[in-house]
Amino acid sequence: MIRATAVRALVLTAAFAAALTPVTCLGEDSNQSSTPATKELPPELLSLFRQKKMPKHSPILVRIFKEEAELEVWKQDTTGHFQILKIFPICRWSGDLGPKLHEGDRQAPEGFYTITPGLMNPNSDFYLAINMGFPNSFDKTNNRDGSSLMIHGDCSSSGCYAMTDEQVGEIYSLARDSLLGRPSFQIQAYPFRLTPANLARHRTSPYLAFWKMLKIGNDHFEATHLEPKVDVCNRRYVFDAQPPRNWPFPLVFDPTGKCPAFVVNPKIARRVLERQRTDEVEYAQLLKDNVPAAAIYSGLDGGMNKVFLARFPGRVTLAKVLPYASHLPQLPPIPWVDNDGSLTSKLFGTLF
Repeated sequence: MIRATAVRALVLTAAFAAALTPVTCLGEDSNQSSTPATKELPPELLSLFRQKKMPKHSPILVRIFKEEAELEVWKQDTTGHFQILKIFPICRWSGDLGPKLHEGDRQAPEGFYTITPGLMNPNSDFYLAINMGFPNSFDKTNNRDGSSLMIHGDCSSSGCYAMTDEQVGEIYSLARDSLLGRPSFQIQAYPFRLTPANLARHRTSPYLAFWKMLKIGNDHFEATHLEPKVDVCNRRYVFDAQPPRNWPFPLVFDPTGKCPAFVVNPKIARRVLERQRTDEVEYAQLLKDNVPAAAIYSGLDGGMNKVFLARFPGRVTLAKVLPYASHLPQLPPIPWVDNDGSLTSKLFGTLF
């Protein structure tokens, strides 16, 4: 009787604990084994560490480019600078180009995010997951909301950056190893590679000013190969801010308040300024040449890297949420009709 009572108590305790486990739209928690989360990196990557002089547990930095559907992992080498380690094609992202604004808009985040160990989920329903930490302080102060925005497996997205299980296994292991002995790593999520050509092509977007702000942080990283220090004040991102010379007080940043007086390290500022001047000249010339402007909205629900189109047909669909769904995608005309009289199956079967 005592033994049966004890067993019954254990069962009730387990059930109660399970009831307290939060459930999210992305299935953040499940009963899957955590074995994938402890898996060692493949020998090819370990060999690449040695070639590039990257300590196994050195920091990483992740950069995401929606339009190109690519996720880059950079890793710090023995000089303290970041080098590109590997580029992963993104299997699926949802929404359209532009930041996430509200819960349910299917948008994947754009901006700068700090990933701590607590955001690593070894028990995701989507194999493994890394919570991007949306909304960050910039998102919150600009009244953007949403939750459980991830990099995860299963090639299925509802506001996330979805990879294959094999890919996210590598990304998760790289993140896990880099977090040993340090508090966080950085994710930079962009709408596309922030080149003058791409910005000129998207010059009619309502998000152009936001993207130009992101470009400043992008330029800081590309000019130095160092992780930019990110702060928020006056509802804007600022990068690599430090106190003015002989300033007696530490800098305090209030996301909604006026920015404090700050300077940028002259070595960083000089490199960034040179890059920005070159890009501005190219951008101005592209506008002068009146290069074609892209549609503001694609009319599609996100995208995927072309390497996955044949493997996962039909995953990219028409946009499901306004205003994105109010625009038809720019697709080539189809001059024929299927045997069943339908154009739709031929069109989407071919493109997606």
